[in-house]
Amino acid sequence: MLSIPNDLHLINDAEASALCAQLRSRLVEVTAKNGGHLASNLGAVELTVALHRVFAPERDRIVFDVGHQCYCHKMLTGRDGAMDTLRTFGGLSGFPKPGESVCDAFVVGHASTAVSAAVGMARARTIQKKNYYVVALMGDGALTGGLAYEGLSDAGDSGEPLLVILNDNGMSITQSVGGVAEHLARQRLKPQYLSFKRGYRKVMQGFSLGRHIYRVTHKIKTAVKETLLPCSLFEDMGFTYLGPVDGHDVKGLTRLMTYARELDGPVLLHVRTVKGKGYAPAEAEPDRFHGVGSFDPETGKALTSSGENFSNVFGGELCRLAEKNDRLCAVTAAMCPGTGLTGFSKQFPERFFDVGIAEGHAVTMCAGMAKQGMVPVFAVYSTFLQRAYDMLLHDVALQGLHVVLGVDRAGLVGEDGETHHGVFDVGFLDTVPGMTVLAPASYAELRGMLDYAVNTVKGPAAIRYPRGGEGAWQGSWDGEAATLLQEGEHLTLAGYGTQVNALLEAAELLRRSGIHAEVVKLNILTPTPAELLGQSVKKTGQLWLCEEAMASNCVGKRAAAILAQKGLTPDRLVLRNLGDTVPRQGTTAQLQKLSGLDGESIARDVLEVWEREKAAGRASG
Repeated sequence: MLSIPNDLHLINDAEASALCAQLRSRLVEVTAKNGGHLASNLGAVELTVALHRVFAPERDRIVFDVGHQCYCHKMLTGRDGAMDTLRTFGGLSGFPKPGESVCDAFVVGHASTAVSAAVGMARARTIQKKNYYVVALMGDGALTGGLAYEGLSDAGDSGEPLLVILNDNGMSITQSVGGVAEHLARQRLKPQYLSFKRGYRKVMQGFSLGRHIYRVTHKIKTAVKETLLPCSLFEDMGFTYLGPVDGHDVKGLTRLMTYARELDGPVLLHVRTVKGKGYAPAEAEPDRFHGVGSFDPETGKALTSSGENFSNVFGGELCRLAEKNDRLCAVTAAMCPGTGLTGFSKQFPERFFDVGIAEGHAVTMCAGMAKQGMVPVFAVYSTFLQRAYDMLLHDVALQGLHVVLGVDRAGLVGEDGETHHGVFDVGFLDTVPGMTVLAPASYAELRGMLDYAVNTVKGPAAIRYPRGGEGAWQGSWDGEAATLLQEGEHLTLAGYGTQVNALLEAAELLRRSGIHAEVVKLNILTPTPAELLGQSVKKTGQLWLCEEAMASNCVGKRAAAILAQKGLTPDRLVLRNLGDTVPRQGTTAQLQKLSGLDGESIARDVLEVWEREKAAGRASG
C-alpha cells in the first residue's frame, strides 16, 4: 500500500519525488501479479503526480489518451487499496472508468480521442458558466491518428482555456536545430522569462503604441522561433506552446502546469519521457512491457509461456502465401507483434507497412493498393477495426476491391474489458456490400481460410479469430459454408469459431442425460449460411445458436430471419449471445460463464427446458 498525502496540492518538491518512487514500485508490484500496461505507466509517473498537484481531478476534467497510462491516477484518487484487483473480474478496470470514480472524466480505450473530448468539455463549461479546468493527456503515438489533428485544430481555434499535454516518449514532432534550439527552449521556460512575458504583454496592451510595438516584436520573435524550435505546428493551430521539457522533472512540470492554468486560452505542453522509466527490464524492452501478463518483478521474465496462438499462426501462414505471391502485402496499425506480423516484417520488409494508429488510413491505403493490382492484408484487432467502418463502405466496398482483413481478438478478449472486446465486427461487417466473413475454429482452419480469402475471394474478405489458442476441436476446413460436426435428433446446437468447443462439450453432457444434440459449425458468417441449418432444424425442431457477439445484427438473428423466409422456423429458437450490454473485464472463461456461453451453462439451460416440457407433458396427460 502507498502512503499518499491527504492533499497533493500542499506537498513540497522533495515529497513529490518520494511519492513518484513509491508509485513506480507499486506499479511493478501490481502488474507483476495481474499483468497490464506497465511501460507506459512508468513513463507517466511524474506527469501524473504534477497533474494532481496542480489540478483537482474530482472537479477538473483530466482526459487520458489512450487511457492505459491511468494506473497512477487511480492510485492517487482513492483506489490504491483496490489495485490488487486491477483487470480482474469485478475489480478495477485497466482504463479510465467514470463508474469507478468521479475522478475518471471519460471512458477511454482507443487512441487519439482525448483532445476532441476535452474541447467538448471546455465548451460545455463555458456555456454552463462552470468553474473547472480541462486537461488532455496524450502520447505521441496518438498523433499518428487523424482524429488527434481534428481535435487539435478545433481546440486551438476555439480559444477555450484548456491544456493539452503531449507525452513524447519516442517521436520527434519536428527536428530542432542543434544546441541553439535546445538553449532557447530552456531559456523560454525559465520562471523569470515567463513572468516577464506576462508583464510585458499586460503593459503593452494598455495603449495603442504599445500594442503596435508588441505586434512587431511578436512577429520577429515568432519568425526566429519557427526557424529554430519545434513548436510552429501547434502555435499555427492557436496553442501557446511550452516545451519540450523533461517529463521526469516533477518540480518543473508542476511549475509549468501552474503557469499553463493561468493562461487564458489553449496551451500545449510538450514533455519528453522515457517509456518504462525506473524499471530496468521495461526501459530495455519498452515494447515487450507495454502490455504484459504476470511476471517475476525481480527479473522481468514472464511467469507463463505464451505458446502458439491464432495471431502467430496467421502471421506464419501469411509468410507462406507471400512466398508464392509477390503481390501480397501486410499492413498493421501500430500492432506488429500483437497481430503476429513480426516475421513477415523481417522476411518481406518491402511489402510490410506499419501506418501507426491510423486504422481508417490503413483501410483506404489498402483500397488504393488493391485498385492497382496488389493483394493487401490488413491485420487489425476487432475493436480497432471499428474505427474504419466508413472506409470499408466507401473506399473498399463500392468498388468491390479485394482487401483482406485479419480480424484479430474477435469475441471476448478478457482483462482489457469493455473497450477492447471484439463483439461488434460480426454485426457491422455483415452490412458491408460484397463482404465475405470467415470464422475459423482451429489453426488448420485459419490456414485454409486465409488461403481462400487471399487466392479465391474476389471482393473484400475478413477472417475473424480469437485471442489465444485453439480448443479441443482441431479439424480442417472442408470448404463448405457450414459443417455438421455431430448428428442428433432432439435439438440443434449451432455456433462458430472456437465457440464450437463449448457446443461439443454441451452435447456430450446432454448425451449423458439421454438428449442427443446435433452440432452445426458455421464457417462463413457473411453471406449468412442457412442451408445446413435449415436441414438440421427441419429434423430436430429446435435451434440454439450461441455466439460471442452483441445481440444487434448477430448471426443468430440473421439466420432466424432466413429460416423464417424459407418456412423453416423452429418450434423453439434460443439465441444465446452477449445481449445489449458489453461485458466487463475478467478472464475469458469467467465472461463466457457469466454470459451462459460455456458448455456447462448451455447444457444446464437445455436440460431445464427439457425437464419443464416433460413436466408440462405429464401434467397435460
